[in-house]
Amino acid sequence: MAKRSKRQQERPEDAELLSTVETTVAALRAQGPDTLDDAVYAAASALAAAPAGWEAVSRAVLRTAERALRRCWEGGWQPADVMRLVRRELTAAETRFAVDAVAAEARRYAPGTLGARWAAQLAELDVRVWWEADDAFLEGFAGRERLSRFETAACALGALRLIGGLPRIGAAGPLPGAAHARPAVAVEPRMLARIRALLAKAESTEFAEEAEALSAKAQQLMARYSMDEALLAAHSAEPVDGPATCRVGVEGPYESAKALLLDAVAEANHCRAVWTSEYDFSTVVGFEGDLELVELMYTSLLVQATTAMRRAGDDHHARGRSRRTRDFRQSFLIAYAARIRDRLTVAAEAVVAEGARAEAEVLPVLAARDVAVGESTERLFPAMTSHRLKGRDAEGWARGEEAADAAKLR
Repeated sequence: MAKRSKRQQERPEDAELLSTVETTVAALRAQGPDTLDDAVYAAASALAAAPAGWEAVSRAVLRTAERALRRCWEGGWQPADVMRLVRRELTAAETRFAVDAVAAEARRYAPGTLGARWAAQLAELDVRVWWEADDAFLEGFAGRERLSRFETAACALGALRLIGGLPRIGAAGPLPGAAHARPAVAVEPRMLARIRALLAKAESTEFAEEAEALSAKAQQLMARYSMDEALLAAHSAEPVDGPATCRVGVEGPYESAKALLLDAVAEANHCRAVWTSEYDFSTVVGFEGDLELVELMYTSLLVQATTAMRRAGDDHHARGRSRRTRDFRQSFLIAYAARIRDRLTVAAEAVVAEGARAEAEVLPVLAARDVAVGESTERLFPAMTSHRLKGRDAEGWARGEEAADAAKLR
């Protein structure tokens, strides 16, 4: 029998059980830490022994998951955002259940009605409908995970409790399934390939001078692309989209220092980054092409910074001076981010100055874009605050600056 890619039709007898599952999940969200485990066990026992049967429970659980996820999307969440929290808070089995729930919900959208970032997130999560029918989902899940029906019900309820309790947050892009959505402006493929290749080489080389040259070239290409794209948009007769947003995961450890690094990359590339610490992401505001490039550069710099940090710690440890402490690593990354901010900004400004000598309109156009990005950020985050990060380990700070000097821009 071929696997179905579409949800099964709801049956009249399913409505009552669906209401029961949703009520149960809502009641679990109201439980405190002292009573939660007992409440989950009681609810899972009742669900596993439901008179309607396990197949009906399976359909009801999937419908509950689909409804909860759609509310998440309408509240501003995206698949990657939800899964970051699920991985942080829940077990491996609950995480796999959540991935399957995302796959079930995604069936409702026609091809071509998902934004590029949304589609990329689904691909990265490898969401797919592996079950033949919705009434067989829980049985198949239990077999795959080697769980009893009680354990399967508890797993589903644990995941649904977290997903169903997520609050509304600011939107970051169109909802999935939006009809006739305008395609996002993407970086020209050949340019993007060149930048990716440069950054990949910078991440893999063991020679500081080579990494410096490769990363410098990548930043120059990014700055030139941003400048050219802004000029083309300014002269276009077609309507031009304003600033957009994307979310970038910023997970621990040392998440505050990583957020600082992302902010440095965003600022140097005409974007703004706002860190939401409780949900492990930053929202980057900017024009579409710039957003894509900021994600690329940040990912590469984070890889290089982490590698350099580990090498510095290993070097000190080999000499009998263990520097594997949290203070050393936190200070290293903060100093790295601060130094990278200076270097990226200088590199970008040099490209803009060169462009301004050839085209007088460059500076006003870029200034207008910066204003638009700033206004959009203020509108989306009217209550945002800023704070300073301080390194507590002087040696870690010094080594972080050295790594930024050696591995990044001149």
